[in-house]
Amino acid sequence: MQYIIAYILPLIIIILSGNYFINYIKRLNFGQQVRDYGPESHLEKAGVPTMGGLLIISVFLIVSLIVLPLKIEVITILFTTIIMALTGFLDDFLKIKFKRSLGLKAWQKIIMQIAAAGVTALIAVYILEQHNLIIPFLGEYQIGASAKLFLAFLVVIGSSNAVNLTDGLDGLAAGITTIVTLAFAVLFYFLEIPECSLLMLIMAGSSTAFLWFNANPASVFMGDVGSLAIGAFLGATAVLTATEIYLLIIGGIYVVETLSVMIQVPYYKITGGKRVFKMTPIHHHFELSGLAENKIVFRFSIITILLSLFALTSLIY
Repeated sequence: MQYIIAYILPLIIIILSGNYFINYIKRLNFGQQVRDYGPESHLEKAGVPTMGGLLIISVFLIVSLIVLPLKIEVITILFTTIIMALTGFLDDFLKIKFKRSLGLKAWQKIIMQIAAAGVTALIAVYILEQHNLIIPFLGEYQIGASAKLFLAFLVVIGSSNAVNLTDGLDGLAAGITTIVTLAFAVLFYFLEIPECSLLMLIMAGSSTAFLWFNANPASVFMGDVGSLAIGAFLGATAVLTATEIYLLIIGGIYVVETLSVMIQVPYYKITGGKRVFKMTPIHHHFELSGLAENKIVFRFSIITILLSLFALTSLIY
């Protein structure tokens, strides 16, 4: 029953309060700032209310505090999520205040991400003494403290940026996150980590409800306050449960989105303006190739379902 409540409660709260939240954001004139160098089709999205991630994260935090006992793992995950939600909020707020597509400077974001990752890494390694790594189909292995620290920083920072990069089409980040968190809820249930399973269900319920308003054509956007926080939440949970490799597989779309940018940017600079993709993150490449926005979202979602099923089959062995 607790598992059902964890999923349904945030879903109901967000669906019932969503329109009130959107209308409030509209009154504050918190509209989306579209990048000048983005696809032309996205110019019509300018002015659509943003910072919808505030609703996702606030409901997620409130329900988590109601449903879950405050163990150190839960506190660590929630605190890491809050740090990145604050970072995203400042980034979104600066974009809106100064009416530009860029908010915080890169170094400012990096400092906050290092702080968030540091909280997770230090608690995982030195307080919880979590030096394990579960590799699907192969089993659980001990790794050194230094390796776990490095992996923790890489996963939390990388996951935060990856979800942020994925948030570029109506319903894409929320849809992928819904599938990923449901898959992890199942994984943690069978790994007998109930607190983390419940956390994933709460986030899944929040993301599912957000899709009610964010599906194409979106009535509200998640904003960095949502995407950066969700990414940090996924990364921190993976680190504390030794499931970093599972996140790499189940969150494969996040990984591909990030890799497309990592390939494109240096190649563009080295070759003096040549491109591997028409535009990155890669969902824009498909968009400029003629695929409809909804079709890209559905196909990426199907891929995420398949990756989730593949990862979860490791529980059979």
